[in-house]
Amino acid sequence: MQINIFITFVISLLLGLGLNNFFIKRPLKFLVKKANISAIRFSTQSKPIFGGVGFYVIFIIVVIAALFILQNEIYQTSEYISVILVVTLSFIMGLADDVISTSPSFKFIVQFLCAFIFIFNGIYIQISPYEWYNYVITVLWVVGIMNSINMLDNMDAVTALTSFSIIGGAALFTIFFNTEMSIFMSLILVSTSAALISFIFYNWHPSKMYMGDNGSQFLGAILALVGIVFYWNAVPIEDFQYGYNLKQIIIVASAFVVPLCDTTTVTINRLLRKQSPFVGGRDHTTHHLFYLGLSVRGVGIVLFTINAVGVALALYLINVGGRLNYSYLWYFAAYPIIVFLLLYINTKITKQK
Repeated sequence: MQINIFITFVISLLLGLGLNNFFIKRPLKFLVKKANISAIRFSTQSKPIFGGVGFYVIFIIVVIAALFILQNEIYQTSEYISVILVVTLSFIMGLADDVISTSPSFKFIVQFLCAFIFIFNGIYIQISPYEWYNYVITVLWVVGIMNSINMLDNMDAVTALTSFSIIGGAALFTIFFNTEMSIFMSLILVSTSAALISFIFYNWHPSKMYMGDNGSQFLGAILALVGIVFYWNAVPIEDFQYGYNLKQIIIVASAFVVPLCDTTTVTINRLLRKQSPFVGGRDHTTHHLFYLGLSVRGVGIVLFTINAVGVALALYLINVGGRLNYSYLWYFAAYPIIVFLLLYINTKITKQK
């Protein structure tokens, strides 16, 4: 099966590079500029915003190829259908927002629908003996991470690099440590990682293209899924003990440290200013690192490194399983806490340029 994984990665990478190059030279006219031109942004929106189109094309090709690789057995899995529905809905919702600037309520409805599709097909966070509680946490996670990734998409390469660290880390762990991950999910992880690499090639500052909401919502759906099946549910819950729940939270907080810290910081600061957290602005952790003196490329490298370290810690916790003394968990919890404090404090001491 590893040969199929390798072939999927290479084909997805080459296809992504080819598609992005094609789109840049022959741009889709309706995706050259966002419909919402009044929103506050860090830089001009004069560049193509169809990065998500490449993501989705590669996704569909892999989904179709999976039918031939896995043959009839894949038709019987609810995972297959739910992933297709959720990713497609998310991509179309983001595409609609790019083209006609949809309302926030429309986005929330689609995001809630995505969460319900996951739950209906048995894909949900298992952290409590009470199923209703697990469902609520899953809905909050799916809606939250989809919005978080959309909010983080405010500077060249930051969202793509952060997403790559999370998805790529899960892909490598799955390949080399033979986890219980399904073959279909492994193909999705590997192909999305390759698609992100091909996009970063054109999105690295100074970027030639953006991913747009069609790309950020696509990634939000994929990351919500990966978060549930790989990071949240990586810990086998035994009698739902406190230590196991804490381990789950630390794993997720570490692996998603950058998007979670950015969203939390922006939300707190805007609420303190009595502003809506959902309105665009130049007050993200990314922007304040730039105000601190880092270059745009420097911001991308710093945040990628921070999140990659978090992913490494999360993978270590997953790998050691129950062998780790739970009294040491608080040492691991220190990392996301310290990162949040440093990024938050920086938003208070640096001024907008």
